Amino acid sequence: MLLIPAIDLKDGKCVRLRQGEMSQVTRYSDDPVGMAEHWQDLGAPYLHIVDLDGAVEGSPKHLSQIEAIAKKLTIPIQVGGGIRNELTVQAYRSSGVDRVVVGTAALQDAKFLATIALQYPQKIIVGIDVRQGLVAVHGWTTVSTLTAGQVFDSLKDLPLGGIVFTDISRDGMLNGPNITALREAAETAPVPVIASGGVTALEDIKAIQEIGNNISGVIIGKALYEGALDFKAALAIVHGAEDARTSC
Repeated sequence: MLLIPAIDLKDGKCVRLRQGEMSQVTRYSDDPVGMAEHWQDLGAPYLHIVDLDGAVEGSPKHLSQIEAIAKKLTIPIQVGGGIRNELTVQAYRSSGVDRVVVGTAALQDAKFLATIALQYPQKIIVGIDVRQGLVAVHGWTTVSTLTAGQVFDSLKDLPLGGIVFTDISRDGMLNGPNITALREAAETAPVPVIASGGVTALEDIKAIQEIGNNISGVIIGKALYEGALDFKAALAIVHGAEDARTSC
């Protein structure tokens, strides 16, 4: 299970939102590349980057900064936010991005998703963001009538790299993840699930680990920036569990 620090970009800055509200912004750094290097230096095996402005406006707004991050780091990165056509996917892949996270377009254009999934097998991640049991789109500003289970059913035949599953009500609130929803997602999703939203303490990491093998990673955001969770300690927990399983 990968521990994946998140960098959310808005107006060129590293920020975090509360429950996905663009008006509830906390700025943490004016240097996205430096922040990315910081997490890499602490031992992060992977990095999750979201173009918040792109998610709302429907097209990339931080491509140059993300390309700079990809060139600077030695660890892989995945990027989401405003990825709604093949040219954007190609641009990110050409800039050094390992995996591309598609949200709104994946739910609204099945042909587009199938095309890019087949063109880039295992490199396309679907972002499923849930608010009160229903999937949200357009940068979390609109709630659809779809449940996560319905979306899972539509993905089962595609060569995807995984699903980022976010409970919006927990995101940026520092009150723990929705373990019940994550367990259900892990049991029903056709591809590995990356947990996101609310991870605050080392106990949260342990609880997510206990869900099972279909959890491939955990994205951590505000808890790292606020100092509520020590990243190296979290890494030690994950590596310790992996070592224990290997020795069995």
